[in-house]
Amino acid sequence: MNASRSRLRLGGLIAGVALAAATSSWAQDVAAATAAAATTVTVSAAAPAAPVVNSGDTAWMLISTALVLLMSIPGLALFYGGLVRRKNVLSVLMQCFFLVCLITVQWVVFGYSISFGPDIKGFIGSLDWCMLNGVGAEPNADYAGTIPHSVFMLFQMMFAIITPALIIGAFAERMKFAAFVVFSLLWSTIVYDPVAHWVWGVGGFLRTMGALDFAGGTVVHINAGIAALVAALVLGRRLGFPKKMSPPHNLPFAVMGAGLLWFGWFGFNAGSALGANGLAGSAFLATHVATAAAGLAWAIMDLMINRHITMLGVISGAVAGLVAITPAAGFVTPAGAIAIGAGAGVICYFFVTVVKPRLGYDDALDAFGVHGVGGIWGALATGLFATTAVNSAGANGLFYGNPVLLWIQLKAVLITIVYSGVLSFVLLKIVDKIIGLRAGEQAERIGLDLIDHRETGYTLLD
Repeated sequence: MNASRSRLRLGGLIAGVALAAATSSWAQDVAAATAAAATTVTVSAAAPAAPVVNSGDTAWMLISTALVLLMSIPGLALFYGGLVRRKNVLSVLMQCFFLVCLITVQWVVFGYSISFGPDIKGFIGSLDWCMLNGVGAEPNADYAGTIPHSVFMLFQMMFAIITPALIIGAFAERMKFAAFVVFSLLWSTIVYDPVAHWVWGVGGFLRTMGALDFAGGTVVHINAGIAALVAALVLGRRLGFPKKMSPPHNLPFAVMGAGLLWFGWFGFNAGSALGANGLAGSAFLATHVATAAAGLAWAIMDLMINRHITMLGVISGAVAGLVAITPAAGFVTPAGAIAIGAGAGVICYFFVTVVKPRLGYDDALDAFGVHGVGGIWGALATGLFATTAVNSAGANGLFYGNPVLLWIQLKAVLITIVYSGVLSFVLLKIVDKIIGLRAGEQAERIGLDLIDHRETGYTLLD
């Protein structure tokens, strides 16, 4: 009996030791697994997945980039070229084409970096991305997380090209080509690039303030429109203005240019959604209906006041609608887009046909009357009609219960007007002192085609 009890005690002791060892091992395994899980969670939280390129978004953005280039050449070139006199058509085509070359190189060397590079106190980007250093095939989460950074850069390049090209409409037929080149390069660097950073750059102070500009109402149209007005005032009137001014030498050219602008503008506005998505479709729709409404509104004004609907009037109204909807395209409903377009047709008509003749300034192709005034109306109208029901990343405007947005938009407009106006005046005066702005009287009478380029637009017709 005693031996049997001893064996039982020994067996129980061995079993207890084994159970304790197994329990200890299980506890250690659980602790290790828990620690590993905690480590995994910590690592995942600290290192989110890198953005991945989406082929559909990238394809749409490449198409949009090409569409915006189409707006400059041949769109704007034909639109402006058809409106000037025959002896200056080639000079306008040359200016538009040359800017594509000039600003492309500027943008690659340093323009993109100071517009969108790492922020310096909300005012300008750093030089970290000069020569596109670090701008490659990988997405940049701050700007466009589903397309290559290089594609975003290319898309913005086209905006940088067309903005100084818009100013050509104010000084057409009377600025020397050399002065045009120097002024355009300086203006793009000192005026356009900082304003682009303020509104669109991460950390830009107008963006931080809450200003909305979906595709360039402030950055492009107000900026260029105010510079155009200043240029028209600094250069003075063309010889014979307004009594001896002939009508557009080739209205079909201008109509073709306006059509190409309308077509290309879908890339301008819908492309600013930065992806092939619902927001792009909404901006596309808003762009189209606003343009149509503006063309109709201008035609009605023509009919009421002049008793005729003119081709020049309809295309001018359509361009005014394109301008006005640009800042609002991604924030408003179709009803809001119609209201903005109709307003642009009426307001721009009034400035072009009433205000300009009364004040007597020579904005040759109405760059200020259409782009400046239309851009101001569009930016302010964004503060009226914007709604988060269209774009949750935007804000509600006055008509949706938020009057603060209208105040923010007004401040952004005023800041841009003052900055662009003052700096444009200073740059024009500097260029005038160094090389002279205006072509001589004889050059103006003969035409800039022959004087500046030793070519004519219609050699076979002479």
